[in-house]
Amino acid sequence: MRLEGNLDRIESTADIIIPNDPLKRVIGQDEAIELARMAALQRRHLLLVGPPGTGKSMIAQALSLYLPRPKEEIRVVHNPENPERPLVEIKGEEEATRESASKEFAQGEVIEPEDVPINVAERLGYRCHNCGIYSPPIERTCPKCNQPKSGSRGAENPFGDLVSGMLEASLGASSMPGVPIGKERVTTTRKRFGKEEVVVFERDGNMVRVLDQSALERRRELEMISPRKVLLRLDRNPFVLATGASETELLGDVRHDPYGGHKNLGTPPYDRVVPGAIHDAHEGVLFLDELPHIGNLQRYILTAMQEHQFPIAGRNPQSSGASVRVDAVPCDFILVAACNIQDIEKILSPLRSRISGGGYEVLMESTLEDTEANRALYAQFVAQEIIIDGRIPHVSKVALNEIIKEARRRAKDIDDKHGALTLRFRGLGGLVRAAGDIAFMDEADLIEVCHITRAITRSRSIEAQIRKRYGSYMKGVASDVSDAQRENSPYYMWNEHRSDQMFN
Repeated sequence: MRLEGNLDRIESTADIIIPNDPLKRVIGQDEAIELARMAALQRRHLLLVGPPGTGKSMIAQALSLYLPRPKEEIRVVHNPENPERPLVEIKGEEEATRESASKEFAQGEVIEPEDVPINVAERLGYRCHNCGIYSPPIERTCPKCNQPKSGSRGAENPFGDLVSGMLEASLGASSMPGVPIGKERVTTTRKRFGKEEVVVFERDGNMVRVLDQSALERRRELEMISPRKVLLRLDRNPFVLATGASETELLGDVRHDPYGGHKNLGTPPYDRVVPGAIHDAHEGVLFLDELPHIGNLQRYILTAMQEHQFPIAGRNPQSSGASVRVDAVPCDFILVAACNIQDIEKILSPLRSRISGGGYEVLMESTLEDTEANRALYAQFVAQEIIIDGRIPHVSKVALNEIIKEARRRAKDIDDKHGALTLRFRGLGGLVRAAGDIAFMDEADLIEVCHITRAITRSRSIEAQIRKRYGSYMKGVASDVSDAQRENSPYYMWNEHRSDQMFN
């Protein structure tokens, strides 16, 4: 049911329909929502400043849903002239989709071993030459006749058994039951549509991969192209949460290889490149909550925002990846940063200038005017919290009024606002969950007033609990420290026990 500012039309929060538009689920932040819509359409940056629990993360996630799907696939390509300087390749959506389909075509068709010619199945190690039973090529002995599946392969060549035995002895294959028997692939010909064509049968686990003439030609074309790795797929998530990310997670890295990228033993440099969060957010949203906490890494964010690209290099000087660098990796993202009011001064001035010069700074609201329409929005918030949690019952209309009453009290006590409702929803959401847990344990169908009352007591902060028990926070601290000194303090143990032993 759509409330439309009227709580009298519902019996509980189960009657409330949650809006499909994610930005309409953010309560009381009209200016921030308007700017978020604009930022999505115009690709602007946002700095959201305000107390915890006012909807900053929710706005950032909702903004990403208004962006178009990524249109570029980013690849890292092997550079034959200088392998430690891989190249970047950018493919549009249409070309990348076409190449992906062509690559799948080059993989051929996977069929059952029973569907291939008998002689091919035997040469690949699927079919027993003696009894005709099929089994995986890793089984060297037929599970039915207990004879070597390839025991009669030398019949075509009088020296076949001798040569085969010499090879197996030299390679140790006869003593390695886990090594598949037969050949990895068999090349033969077949007639199709009245024409004879080359066809290749390859082992593919317990199945057989068939490559016809067209697939073989496409595979040869692909083998002529320099090897590459897809760094950013087309179907990537446009929202990247980088809160608390390390330097490596934020900026990318090149994995270590103990063989140093040796062409025969190691992994080539291009295949060890790992994108950072700033690259993953290309064409999307990079969300950094508590922005000042990343410290000096802010300057790298500034560079990426200015250049719309940032190199990926090995960041551990002890790693073989330290000599690898990929230049000009795209990272054209929308930055949505958030922080508390007291942390504004810790944001680098050039970064703030870049955000305000290409976006907006928004001070989040902490209270909402106490009107009938806004109380209906509060009911929507409670319904959203219950659905997100998924483990607690809905709230009755009477209990909903009790939650709104608590929201008034918090707006007065915390923000000194009369006739208002708090927008510090994280704490209020905790209250709803605590009441829901109590109702669940009582096996109640709905959260009632008694559950809200008990939850208000149970959900008090630890500081409030200390003040109630000891009279003040400092008295609680003093009592706790005194107990610790009496029981565990090394200083107390030395002075009270060691000194006694020395002077007695």
